[in-house]
Amino acid sequence: MKTIFSGVQPTGIVTLGNYIGAFRQFTELQHEQQCLFCIVDQHAITIQQDPAELAKAIRSLAALYVATGIDPEKAVLFIQSEVPAHAQAGWIMQCISYIGELERMTQFKDKSDGKEGVSSALLTYPPLMAADILLYNTDIVPVGDDQKQHVELTRDLAERFNKRYGDVLTIPEIRIPKNGARIKSLQEPLKKMSKSDPNKKGTISLLDTPKEIEKKIKSAVTDSDGVVAYDVENKPGVSNLLTIESALSGVSIEDLVAKYEGLGYGAFKAGVAETIINHLSPIQEKYFALLESPVLDDILDKGAEKAHAIAAATLGKMEAAMGLGRRR
Repeated sequence: MKTIFSGVQPTGIVTLGNYIGAFRQFTELQHEQQCLFCIVDQHAITIQQDPAELAKAIRSLAALYVATGIDPEKAVLFIQSEVPAHAQAGWIMQCISYIGELERMTQFKDKSDGKEGVSSALLTYPPLMAADILLYNTDIVPVGDDQKQHVELTRDLAERFNKRYGDVLTIPEIRIPKNGARIKSLQEPLKKMSKSDPNKKGTISLLDTPKEIEKKIKSAVTDSDGVVAYDVENKPGVSNLLTIESALSGVSIEDLVAKYEGLGYGAFKAGVAETIINHLSPIQEKYFALLESPVLDDILDKGAEKAHAIAAATLGKMEAAMGLGRRR
């Protein structure tokens, strides 16, 4: 079995796009490979966070992982800050990183552009991300296009470390989600649905109520011809809604088009909303049952213990290879 690592920040809402594009794939992968899912809370503090809200968001994300189908008997779910090796290995990765390559990171450029004061961690968090991945002898990292550059840097740093200190680190491969995984904004269907979108009408949260879902789908941008057809170029809004219903219902887009033939957009949108509500209802029920349950703490305690055992062993090899600490 290959090892798969994925980290998600506990910031913003988890959208329907995140769920279809990533979380559902995670639930499939856990049956095929050794999977580690990390809530990367140390990455979240590269910008100032409200401590109480961050703590709440960490727990919420953990509950969502389990509610969407992550099985703690098959996968390891843990919080980054509860495994000290991440920060320790992150420092090692910083020591072999070059300022020039960190400054070239697209996300650093975007997030620092025009800012009067920028946290140094915004520049140096890619080495911490590299440590997150490399500590677990990761073979595959499933990421979207926006994180591909960071995983490429991780590969470069692992190769640099191995060249200097011996073959200690596994060089991970990048896995881009399968076609059809990109869900678009309900208001701007040429852009992906994003949890950072300031227009909340464009995104559906996994925790939205049925009324909120109905309202957002009802106001989703389509076009004026009233014909339900799949045409990404000419009918991006309609195509996006068809993609969503198909992904959640398991019904092919072709069959959905036939289902809505001769019906207007009102009936179409009502059908899409009903599919979303029916799919998310059991997830939300499990989420709220878990949120304040000691069961969730037990899952996270065991996950941190398992992650620590693997990460500490890799960190020990890294430190020994570099000559750190006492030789025994």
